[in-house]
Amino acid sequence: MFNKSKNYDPILRECEQIKAQIHCDFVGFAFQNTIGPDIKWHIAAGNYNEKYKLISVRYGKGIAGRVISTGGAMTIEDFPNDIVGKALEYPIMLAEKLIYSFAVPVQFKGMAKGVLLIGNRSNQSLSVQDKLLVKAASSRIEKIINAE
Repeated sequence: MFNKSKNYDPILRECEQIKAQIHCDFVGFAFQNTIGPDIKWHIAAGNYNEKYKLISVRYGKGIAGRVISTGGAMTIEDFPNDIVGKALEYPIMLAEKLIYSFAVPVQFKGMAKGVLLIGNRSNQSLSVQDKLLVKAASSRIEKIINAE
């Protein structure tokens, strides 16, 4: 399972690479805790501060929780207007002042356990091509975390 004590520079490099490739403002990687259902943000590129490291959401809540619980991608076009639930349930959007986000699941041993999130601080959305690049980056991260 995801262990922060190991060297996860390859995941950070993937995040930085996709950020540069699609010219977005923020890329983050969250992973479900080994014990319990909570999900934490572990890695970010383009972050304003280190608040993302303190964020933990429940399974099924916020972007990370919903992506992991459904196993499917999620897009928010106009935060906080285009959401289900309350803005406070989306702490990564608030902490990073994101308006647009696209998040995809990251599989660990065949189950959605992680999330790769791409965000913009404007409502600039991703093209179909950009979304394919994000899904390809997610696949590369799956190979990294499943290689342990």
